[in-house]
Amino acid sequence: MRSARPRAGDFNDYYVRYTSLVPDGDVVQTLAVQWLVTRDLLVHAVGDLETFRYEPGKWSLVESVAHVVDTERVFTQRILWIARRADVELPSMEQDDWARLANAEARPLAKHLAEWQAVRGGLVALLDGLAPDGWSRAGLAAGSRVTVRALAWIIAGHELHHRRLWADSYGLGPSRPVPPRE
Repeated sequence: MRSARPRAGDFNDYYVRYTSLVPDGDVVQTLAVQWLVTRDLLVHAVGDLETFRYEPGKWSLVESVAHVVDTERVFTQRILWIARRADVELPSMEQDDWARLANAEARPLAKHLAEWQAVRGGLVALLDGLAPDGWSRAGLAAGSRVTVRALAWIIAGHELHHRRLWADSYGLGPSRPVPPRE
């Protein structure tokens, strides 16, 4: 179940832009490994680069990282609720409002990375402990049907999307997909 890609109907079509970036294979292993690659990319961003905006009106690097951490935390909570069969629709997250209220630039990138490491560790542990039937459980989040499996793949793809953006738009190096683990 951990290696099965989400199918049409498992999530809102909007998220294909993320799930399509994730290599085939065990998504839990992908999540564990790809974060290390992303962290290694981001640790080289120091000084003024942390608050650099590649265009006026765009988020700074630390605001963008804080956005990814917030999104991962919210989607991890959705996984928990849906996996435990909570019969409640989960709310949406307005990313621009959240980013504005996150106070991201008041903390150095290293603090954001430490927070992300904790969030990712919790996600990997949660997914690693799921029963096989938990992966196919579905619920409603932000007005759309979504499965636990799809949420895991969306999180992985969202990170890859932002890693490419960080590499290309913030000048942190060449973007490259994470190869699947053997």
